[in-house]
Amino acid sequence: MSETYIDLNADLGESFGRWVLGDDAAMLDVVTSANIACGFHAGEALTLLAAVTGAAERGVTVGAQVSYRDLAGFGRRYIEMDAEELTAEIVYQIGALDGLARIAGTRVAYVKPHGALYNTVVHHAEQAAAVVSAVYRYDRSLPVLGLPGSEFLSAARRAGLPVVREAFADRAYTAEGTLVPRTEVGAVLHDPAIVAARTARLVTTGTIEADDGSVVQIEADSVCVHGDSPGAVAMAGAVRSALEAAGVTLRPFA
Repeated sequence: MSETYIDLNADLGESFGRWVLGDDAAMLDVVTSANIACGFHAGEALTLLAAVTGAAERGVTVGAQVSYRDLAGFGRRYIEMDAEELTAEIVYQIGALDGLARIAGTRVAYVKPHGALYNTVVHHAEQAAAVVSAVYRYDRSLPVLGLPGSEFLSAARRAGLPVVREAFADRAYTAEGTLVPRTEVGAVLHDPAIVAARTARLVTTGTIEADDGSVVQIEADSVCVHGDSPGAVAMAGAVRSALEAAGVTLRPFA
Protein backbone atom coordinates (compact mmCIF):
# COMPACT_ATOMS: atom_id res chain seq x y z
CA MET A 1 0.00 0.00 0.00
CA SER A 2 1.49 3.34 -1.09
CA GLU A 3 1.95 6.14 1.42
CA THR A 4 -0.15 9.30 1.08
CA TYR A 5 1.56 12.68 1.29
CA ILE A 6 0.16 16.21 1.48
CA ASP A 7 1.43 19.73 2.05
CA LEU A 8 -0.38 21.95 4.56
CA ASN A 9 -0.15 25.68 3.83
CA ALA A 10 -1.45 28.89 5.39
CA ASP A 11 -1.51 32.60 4.52
CA LEU A 12 0.85 34.43 6.87
CA GLY A 13 2.64 37.77 7.24
CA GLU A 14 -0.68 39.61 6.97
CA SER A 15 -0.30 41.99 9.91
CA PHE A 16 0.57 45.62 9.19
CA GLY A 17 2.53 47.59 11.75
CA ARG A 18 0.45 47.85 14.95
CA TRP A 19 -2.52 46.08 13.27
CA VAL A 20 -2.11 42.39 14.09
CA LEU A 21 -3.84 39.66 12.12
CA GLY A 22 -3.43 36.00 13.05
CA ASP A 23 -0.72 34.24 15.01
CA ASP A 24 2.13 33.56 12.61
CA ALA A 25 4.43 31.93 15.15
CA ALA A 26 1.80 29.40 16.24
CA MET A 27 0.74 28.63 12.67
CA LEU A 28 4.34 28.04 11.64
CA ASP A 29 4.47 25.24 14.23
CA VAL A 30 1.65 23.46 12.36
CA VAL A 31 2.01 24.03 8.61
CA THR A 32 4.64 22.78 6.18
CA SER A 33 4.46 25.73 3.76
CA ALA A 34 3.76 29.43 4.38
CA ASN A 35 2.18 31.73 1.80
CA ILE A 36 3.68 35.00 2.97
CA ALA A 37 2.22 38.36 1.96
CA CYS A 38 4.41 40.65 -0.13
CA GLY A 39 3.27 44.08 1.02
CA PHE A 40 0.60 44.73 -1.62
CA HIS A 41 -2.45 43.35 0.21
CA ALA A 42 -0.92 43.11 3.70
CA GLY A 43 2.38 43.06 5.52
CA GLU A 44 5.25 45.53 5.76
CA ALA A 45 8.99 44.94 5.93
CA LEU A 46 9.35 44.06 9.62
CA THR A 47 6.28 41.80 9.62
CA LEU A 48 7.46 40.00 6.50
CA LEU A 49 11.00 39.61 7.81
CA ALA A 50 9.66 38.11 11.04
CA ALA A 51 7.49 35.68 9.04
CA VAL A 52 10.29 34.44 6.78
CA THR A 53 12.67 34.21 9.76
CA GLY A 54 10.15 32.12 11.69
CA ALA A 55 9.67 29.88 8.68
CA ALA A 56 13.41 29.42 8.24
CA GLU A 57 13.87 28.53 11.91
CA ARG A 58 11.19 25.82 11.67
CA GLY A 59 12.08 24.42 8.26
CA VAL A 60 8.79 25.66 6.77
CA THR A 61 8.88 26.35 3.03
CA VAL A 62 8.32 30.01 2.01
CA GLY A 63 5.99 31.01 -0.81
CA ALA A 64 5.32 34.50 -2.16
CA GLN A 65 1.62 35.33 -1.88
CA VAL A 66 1.26 37.95 -4.59
CA SER A 67 -1.79 40.17 -5.01
CA TYR A 68 -3.30 43.28 -6.50
CA ARG A 69 -2.02 46.54 -4.99
CA ASP A 70 -4.95 46.85 -2.56
CA LEU A 71 -4.04 47.37 1.08
CA ALA A 72 -7.36 48.97 1.96
CA GLY A 73 -9.34 46.07 0.53
CA PHE A 74 -6.95 43.34 1.73
CA GLY A 75 -6.48 42.29 -1.88
CA ARG A 76 -10.05 41.03 -2.14
CA ARG A 77 -11.24 43.52 -4.78
CA TYR A 78 -10.84 42.87 -8.51
CA ILE A 79 -8.67 45.38 -10.35
CA GLU A 80 -8.66 45.73 -14.13
CA MET A 81 -4.99 46.04 -15.10
CA ASP A 82 -2.78 46.15 -18.15
CA ALA A 83 -1.01 42.79 -18.45
CA GLU A 84 2.49 44.27 -18.47
CA GLU A 85 1.74 46.32 -15.36
CA LEU A 86 0.41 43.26 -13.53
CA THR A 87 3.45 41.24 -14.57
CA ALA A 88 5.80 43.96 -13.32
CA GLU A 89 3.97 44.22 -9.99
CA ILE A 90 4.13 40.45 -9.47
CA VAL A 91 7.88 40.39 -10.20
CA TYR A 92 8.31 43.30 -7.77
CA GLN A 93 6.53 41.40 -5.00
CA ILE A 94 8.40 38.14 -5.50
CA GLY A 95 11.73 39.96 -5.53
CA ALA A 96 10.96 41.93 -2.36
CA LEU A 97 9.98 38.86 -0.36
CA ASP A 98 12.84 36.82 -1.79
CA GLY A 99 15.31 39.47 -0.61
CA LEU A 100 13.95 39.32 2.93
CA ALA A 101 13.87 35.52 2.82
CA ARG A 102 17.50 35.29 1.76
CA ILE A 103 18.80 37.37 4.65
CA ALA A 104 16.76 35.10 6.94
CA GLY A 105 18.52 32.03 5.55
CA THR A 106 15.79 30.77 3.23
CA ARG A 107 14.27 31.72 -0.15
CA VAL A 108 10.99 32.01 -2.01
CA ALA A 109 10.29 28.48 -3.22
CA TYR A 110 6.88 28.95 -4.92
CA VAL A 111 4.27 31.56 -5.83
CA LYS A 112 0.56 31.71 -4.96
CA PRO A 113 -1.87 34.50 -5.91
CA HIS A 114 -4.00 35.96 -3.11
CA GLY A 115 -7.67 36.85 -2.78
CA ALA A 116 -9.29 38.50 -5.78
CA LEU A 117 -6.27 37.79 -7.97
CA TYR A 118 -6.46 34.08 -7.07
CA ASN A 119 -10.13 33.98 -8.05
CA THR A 120 -9.67 36.11 -11.16
CA VAL A 121 -6.97 33.91 -12.72
CA VAL A 122 -9.24 30.88 -12.44
CA HIS A 123 -11.05 32.17 -15.56
CA HIS A 124 -9.35 35.40 -16.75
CA ALA A 125 -6.87 34.26 -19.41
CA GLU A 126 -5.03 37.57 -19.79
CA GLN A 127 -4.38 38.08 -16.09
CA ALA A 128 -3.48 34.41 -15.65
CA ALA A 129 -0.92 34.75 -18.42
CA ALA A 130 0.44 37.93 -16.83
CA VAL A 131 1.04 36.20 -13.49
CA VAL A 132 2.62 33.19 -15.23
CA SER A 133 4.86 35.52 -17.23
CA ALA A 134 6.06 37.19 -14.04
CA VAL A 135 6.98 33.90 -12.38
CA TYR A 136 8.62 32.57 -15.55
CA ARG A 137 10.69 35.73 -16.03
CA TYR A 138 11.75 35.82 -12.38
CA ASP A 139 12.63 32.14 -11.97
CA ARG A 140 11.19 29.48 -14.28
CA SER A 141 11.95 26.76 -11.70
CA LEU A 142 9.42 28.17 -9.20
CA PRO A 143 6.21 26.15 -8.80
CA VAL A 144 2.87 27.96 -8.81
CA LEU A 145 0.06 27.05 -6.44
CA GLY A 146 -3.53 27.33 -7.66
CA LEU A 147 -6.99 25.88 -8.10
CA PRO A 148 -7.25 22.62 -10.10
CA GLY A 149 -8.80 23.20 -13.52
CA SER A 150 -8.00 26.92 -13.48
CA GLU A 151 -6.77 28.94 -16.45
CA PHE A 152 -3.81 29.89 -14.25
CA LEU A 153 -2.54 26.34 -13.85
CA SER A 154 -3.21 25.58 -17.52
CA ALA A 155 -1.17 28.61 -18.59
CA ALA A 156 1.60 27.63 -16.17
CA ARG A 157 1.76 24.12 -17.64
CA ARG A 158 2.01 25.55 -21.16
CA ALA A 159 4.90 27.75 -20.03
CA GLY A 160 6.67 24.78 -18.44
CA LEU A 161 6.32 25.96 -14.83
CA PRO A 162 5.88 23.33 -12.11
CA VAL A 163 2.21 23.22 -11.07
CA VAL A 164 0.79 22.47 -7.60
CA ARG A 165 -2.94 21.80 -7.18
CA GLU A 166 -4.50 23.36 -4.08
CA ALA A 167 -7.58 22.54 -2.03
CA PHE A 168 -9.06 24.51 0.85
CA ALA A 169 -9.80 22.99 4.24
CA ASP A 170 -12.08 25.73 5.54
CA ARG A 171 -13.91 26.83 2.39
CA ALA A 172 -17.15 25.53 0.90
CA TYR A 173 -17.12 24.17 -2.65
CA THR A 174 -19.69 24.40 -5.44
CA ALA A 175 -20.81 21.38 -7.45
CA GLU A 176 -18.42 22.56 -10.20
CA GLY A 177 -15.42 22.24 -7.88
CA THR A 178 -14.91 26.00 -7.46
CA LEU A 179 -14.98 27.91 -4.18
CA VAL A 180 -18.23 29.39 -2.93
CA PRO A 181 -17.74 33.21 -3.06
CA ARG A 182 -16.99 34.79 0.30
CA THR A 183 -19.99 37.07 -0.17
CA GLU A 184 -22.32 34.07 0.25
CA VAL A 185 -23.43 32.63 3.59
CA GLY A 186 -21.52 29.48 4.50
CA ALA A 187 -18.56 30.18 2.23
CA VAL A 188 -16.11 29.89 5.13
CA LEU A 189 -16.35 26.96 7.56
CA HIS A 190 -15.61 27.51 11.25
CA ASP A 191 -16.11 24.18 13.06
CA PRO A 192 -12.66 22.53 13.52
CA ALA A 193 -14.12 19.01 13.78
CA ILE A 194 -16.10 19.36 10.55
CA VAL A 195 -13.20 20.98 8.69
CA ALA A 196 -10.75 18.31 9.90
CA ALA A 197 -13.03 15.46 8.84
CA ARG A 198 -13.67 17.04 5.42
CA THR A 199 -9.96 17.52 4.86
CA ALA A 200 -9.06 13.95 5.82
CA ARG A 201 -11.72 12.69 3.41
CA LEU A 202 -10.47 14.96 0.64
CA VAL A 203 -6.85 13.86 0.99
CA THR A 204 -7.52 10.14 1.39
CA THR A 205 -10.38 9.73 -1.12
CA GLY A 206 -10.08 12.73 -3.45
CA THR A 207 -13.70 13.74 -2.76
CA ILE A 208 -15.51 16.47 -0.86
CA GLU A 209 -19.15 17.36 -0.28
CA ALA A 210 -20.27 20.43 -2.21
CA ASP A 211 -22.65 23.08 -0.89
CA ASP A 212 -25.60 21.39 -2.63
CA GLY A 213 -24.84 18.00 -1.05
CA SER A 214 -23.30 16.46 -4.15
CA VAL A 215 -19.88 14.80 -4.08
CA VAL A 216 -17.08 16.52 -6.02
CA GLN A 217 -13.78 15.03 -7.13
CA ILE A 218 -10.85 17.20 -5.97
CA GLU A 219 -7.20 16.40 -6.68
CA ALA A 220 -4.79 18.27 -4.44
CA ASP A 221 -1.08 18.39 -3.68
CA SER A 222 -1.49 21.01 -0.96
CA VAL A 223 -4.27 22.01 1.44
CA CYS A 224 -4.74 25.58 2.68
CA VAL A 225 -5.95 26.58 6.13
CA HIS A 226 -6.50 30.32 6.42
CA GLY A 227 -4.37 32.09 9.01
CA ASP A 228 -6.76 35.05 9.41
CA SER A 229 -9.90 33.10 10.38
CA PRO A 230 -11.11 33.10 14.00
CA GLY A 231 -9.58 30.13 15.79
CA ALA A 232 -7.19 29.55 12.87
CA VAL A 233 -4.49 27.87 14.97
CA ALA A 234 -6.93 25.42 16.55
CA MET A 235 -8.41 24.74 13.11
CA ALA A 236 -5.00 24.04 11.58
CA GLY A 237 -4.04 21.81 14.50
CA ALA A 238 -7.26 19.81 14.15
CA VAL A 239 -6.67 19.38 10.42
CA ARG A 240 -3.09 18.24 10.94
CA SER A 241 -4.12 15.78 13.67
CA ALA A 242 -6.91 14.32 11.50
CA LEU A 243 -4.56 13.85 8.56
CA GLU A 244 -1.92 12.16 10.68
CA ALA A 245 -4.57 9.92 12.28
CA ALA A 246 -5.62 8.89 8.75
CA GLY A 247 -2.04 7.83 8.01
CA VAL A 248 -1.19 10.84 5.85
CA THR A 249 2.39 12.14 5.91
CA LEU A 250 2.70 15.93 5.91
CA ARG A 251 5.58 17.40 3.98
CA PRO A 252 6.26 20.48 1.81
CA PHE A 253 5.76 20.10 -1.94
CA ALA A 254 8.72 22.38 -2.71
